[in-house]
This record gives sequence, C-alpha cells and structure tokens, in this order.
Amino acid sequence: MPRFKHVLFDLDGTLIDSAPAILASYRDAFASAGRTPAIAIDESIVGPPLLETLQLLTGSTDAALIAELASHFKASYDTSGYRATSAYAGVGEMLARLTASGCRLAIATNKRLHPTRLILEHLGWSGYFGAVYALDMFEPRLPDKAAMIARLLADHCIERDNAVYIGDRSEDGESADANDLPFLAATWGYGSLEPSEMASHWRAFASPTELADSLVAD
Repeated sequence: MPRFKHVLFDLDGTLIDSAPAILASYRDAFASAGRTPAIAIDESIVGPPLLETLQLLTGSTDAALIAELASHFKASYDTSGYRATSAYAGVGEMLARLTASGCRLAIATNKRLHPTRLILEHLGWSGYFGAVYALDMFEPRLPDKAAMIARLLADHCIERDNAVYIGDRSEDGESADANDLPFLAATWGYGSLEPSEMASHWRAFASPTELADSLVAD
C-alpha cells in the first residue's frame, strides 16, 4: 500500500535530465538573435521558467528582447531539441512501481506545458500522470510554483494529508511547505539543493529506488 495516494513531481532535475537539451536551445536562441549572454549558459541556470531565465541571461527586462529570444528558444527546443532529454536511471521503474501500487501521479513544473507534454510522450510516460500542470497553462499565467500546486490540489480535490511533493530545488521544498505538503528531495539530479539548504522536516533520497521504497510498502 502507498503511504500517499497522490504523488506530485517536479520534472527537470527530478525525473529527467533536460540540461543538455535546454542549454543547447538557449545557445541557439542567442546565436539566432546575434546576442551575447551576460552570464555563462551552464547548468546553474536550469530550473526557473523560460522568461525569468532569459532575463537572467540577458541582464535585461526589455520585453521585446526577451520575446525575441523566447521565440528563438521555442523554435529550437519545441521542434527537435527536447528529444535530447533523457530519464534519470531508475525513474521509469519508479513511476511504474508507484502506479502499480495505486498511487495517482501528477506533475507540477516550471517548464512550459507544450514541451512538457512532448517530453512525456517521447519517454513513453504520458499514461502515468493523471494531471500535468505548468505555469503557462492558465491565463493569466500563474505567479509561481506554490500557486500552481495549490491550483492542482484544488482542481482535483486532493487532500493535503494524502499527498506529497517531490523535487530537486529549494524552491520545490518551499512550494511544498506553502501548501502544507511533505517534501521529498531528489538528490540524484542537478538541482541546487545542497545538504545545508535542507529544512529539518524535508527528507532527501539518493536514488529513485530509495524513494520508491519509502513510498510503497510491498
């Protein structure tokens, strides 16, 4: 029996290693625009939403510039770039095990909804998730991940004492806290969550197998 009926996941850095594809498309975007990024395009920028990341990379909030770069990024990533995304070892088995145990799985991600769906289809995971939420699926756009999780819980009538959120960054843990959800940290990815950043009530897991063991009593 599962410990929680509802298991909510972050995506990038938790279930998938999307960094190579994302970074390549950011580089393509700046090259297509004939621009030079203000900071290095490396794994430290992966995680926040697209527009926030472009503001960081340009050091600018100029709407026209950000829109131009976003268009170039989408042209690269949404057509073929996303296919370079890979699953972390053991994640597919974890998802299958949780589903077989009776857990209902969902995603709440900062990634845009369109490429999220493309990636899930590419990896053969679409059938695992009963709900897939992204900041840009609503108009007006949701302000942050905490609000997105709150919307997911409300829309699907999920009781907080029967749900858990899993991610790889401090933002994920804080968003879980804001919704009174337990937080489990996936430390196998590239997230910025270090042991020193772990709140005392968060739990860290070094592998998908270890995480599944904690959620399912076989």
